[in-house]
Amino acid sequence: MSSNPSLWEPPMSKKILRFISCALSGAGCLFSTLTYATDDYLAPRTEWGQPDLQGVWSFSSNIPMERPVHFGDREFLNSEEISAALVQPPVSKDSDAEQTPLPAGEVGKTYDDFWNEQAAVGSTFRTSHIVYPKNGRVPQLQDGVAVQFGTRGSEKTAERPARHLARGIGIDGPEDRGLSERCLVGFNAGPPFTPSVYNNNIQIFQSRDTVVIMTEMIHEARIVPLYDSADDLASLHDDIRLYSGDSRGYWEGDTLVVITKNFNSLTASFAGLAADLGLPGTSYDKVLTEKFSRVGPSAIDYEFTVDDPTTYTDKFTGIIPVAKIDGLLYEYACHEGNYAMLYMLRGARVQEINSQIIISQ
Repeated sequence: MSSNPSLWEPPMSKKILRFISCALSGAGCLFSTLTYATDDYLAPRTEWGQPDLQGVWSFSSNIPMERPVHFGDREFLNSEEISAALVQPPVSKDSDAEQTPLPAGEVGKTYDDFWNEQAAVGSTFRTSHIVYPKNGRVPQLQDGVAVQFGTRGSEKTAERPARHLARGIGIDGPEDRGLSERCLVGFNAGPPFTPSVYNNNIQIFQSRDTVVIMTEMIHEARIVPLYDSADDLASLHDDIRLYSGDSRGYWEGDTLVVITKNFNSLTASFAGLAADLGLPGTSYDKVLTEKFSRVGPSAIDYEFTVDDPTTYTDKFTGIIPVAKIDGLLYEYACHEGNYAMLYMLRGARVQEINSQIIISQ
């Protein structure tokens, strides 16, 4: 499990590795957007007087979810590490820009680099998104909690249900594929949001008594009814369970607090770590608390706390800087049963037939 005090594990994406390597070794690193907050910032108001969180926002980040162990309890990078992380100018992604031909076999790397998002890291450079426990790492698992490992290949790695997002547990049928491949749950959309390689965008809409949080990935819209306080929150019947849970919210000063319960058992408790580490437990008993605080003209502090005593020995809290962006949130046209799933499974059947032909020969 990730809380094992080993060396830095394989990150979720190359951009996280890029951040760590540049911050620690002095190599160049790119942050495309910096968002700055001030302690005395007063958020703009809606016409009915609530803090205005509306707009399109990015939670893209180059910061690792868990803190590399050699940082210990240190929450922020020092000035030398920050300077080292910001020395290299951005790489042009303009399709009309002059390009140097790549050697054979390098095209795939260019494709990945083009789509990989660089981060909105904020004015404070954290060593990890997780800030509690103090070591910046996910707590130990409870004894006996199952960890499901996924695969991109054809081997069977676990029994259904498949709780992986971008990976599957086999290729026998659609139920063996990852939830994001099936267009049920985005691999970074959560909740909670977990920065990934791309599509790290949300759009927030507000009315007097409702907030809608729409994620770009799988175009999931969470409709959050608002109450006067935490004591007034209503809830669904315990038998009603959802992939993204049931979210209810209230204002705590200028901070929007969203409490989400009633997750189903078909997702892992937390999917924000490297998939190679496996996905532990289920979300069935999880209570998620999210806090949205506008801390600058183009900045929101997004804080989440996962409380799942069935899976983890302690709760844990993360903070992710969210940056306002210009532009629109376009539809992520993904739906369950789309033709890509059919073709992937059809390809697997063809491979099986070809293997049988070779064996028979």
